[in-house]
Amino acid sequence: QVQLVEAGGGVVQAGGSLRLSCAASGSIFSNIVMSWYRRTTGIQREVIATITGGGTTNYGDSVKGRFTISRDNAKRTVDLQMNSLKPDDTGDYYCHGRIPGDLMNYWGKGTLVTVSS
Repeated sequence: QVQLVEAGGGVVQAGGSLRLSCAASGSIFSNIVMSWYRRTTGIQREVIATITGGGTTNYGDSVKGRFTISRDNAKRTVDLQMNSLKPDDTGDYYCHGRIPGDLMNYWGKGTLVTVSS
């Protein structure tokens, strides 16, 4: 069982930056592939960034070049640095974890990001 808790959402002006953090408990953190998803107006929940336990990253096209995912296995955290934010980035952001070979998906409750124009 993995528990995930997000922090860091809020309101920011277009062009600004925001950093989200997710704290994990309940399993060997370095085994967990961590991702950030978001749900924005008119779009179902989409994966925007993923990082493996070894640090390999992957990004969705909508955030590539603007967002950076990172993790600290010792602190059991994964962060999402969001730069050059746009109003279209407004939505609910969710931390997600999965353990390769395990059928379970683990979700945080989400944190709201609002980008004003």
